Amino acid sequence: MTTQFGYACINSTLQELKPRVTCNRGMIQRTFKAKGLQYASELSLQNTADLIKHVAWNHANGVKVFRITSCMFPWHSEYDLTQLPDYEEIKDNLAAAGALAIKHGIRLSTHPGQFNVLTSVREHVVLNSLDELDKHGQVFDLMGLPSSPAAKINIHIGGAYGDRASAIDRWCTNYERLSDSTKSRLTVENDDKPKLYSTKMLYDNIVKRTGTPIVFDSHHFACGPQDSTYEEAFQMAVDSWPRGVRPQCHHSNSRKKYEDPTARVNAHSDWYYEPFNDCGNSVDVVLECKKKEKAVFKYLKDFTTSSHEIRKDYRLDRMHAQVRFPPAVPLLIKKRQNYMHNT
Repeated sequence: MTTQFGYACINSTLQELKPRVTCNRGMIQRTFKAKGLQYASELSLQNTADLIKHVAWNHANGVKVFRITSCMFPWHSEYDLTQLPDYEEIKDNLAAAGALAIKHGIRLSTHPGQFNVLTSVREHVVLNSLDELDKHGQVFDLMGLPSSPAAKINIHIGGAYGDRASAIDRWCTNYERLSDSTKSRLTVENDDKPKLYSTKMLYDNIVKRTGTPIVFDSHHFACGPQDSTYEEAFQMAVDSWPRGVRPQCHHSNSRKKYEDPTARVNAHSDWYYEPFNDCGNSVDVVLECKKKEKAVFKYLKDFTTSSHEIRKDYRLDRMHAQVRFPPAVPLLIKKRQNYMHNT
């Protein structure tokens, strides 16, 4: 099996449709305070219905690796999903999206934001992080996704606070406070800042103590602490994954090097100029450049030689936007449309 490539969160082809298809509908805090759970529920219902469309589009276009947005439920920190008026329909949408992904062999994952800091010295930050991460586990449970890193919930471990050893101790202690649903899927990623955590640091201190696998990020390797070679770091990450689960990695190129010399050193480019080096391993790679799914197809055209990996009708100006739904999906979307029409 060869390395597979996918993209993260946003499908610009679907967003360009009218009406747009997106899983990122949200609102500012003032709107949430004014409109409350009812409006959060409406947006969540639309976002989860459109998640089905994203999975269907990925299947139609041969994309087997997709990261789900962490913004599907606006202001989710303020409520539990079961409190939403449309919870039953939302639950049906999540189950349909998960079933469709499993049926077609599409690997789904998520990447909660950098505010999830299990190394924090402040208890309220840790409690908020535990709540946020466990809610991601709940969503993946509702989707019927594997309770393993095959459906990864990926995070950075957080700040070092001038004392990496103590910070790592706090992370390992707080890791044990997570739900089993979350712990079974959790992965950690090497950082893009020299004062934070390399793959080797994660392997020696997180993997060996908790068994949490490492998501190797190639661009972060170039920007972060330099305490091993690329090949050594990559192999440590691969070895951290449980038997039977394909390691997952991230790849991007430097915007500063290739597109804008004024950009931050760790900024991601729009397109790809260097291929991912899998060191001869078969892994799944989330391509993290800014052009999303369009960059995936251009990457395959530019850097792969296996014709079966590239859509024969590939053209950036003619991306396939039509999606085909299984029989149950139009019913869910029709329910959503009827609901929105009557409110």
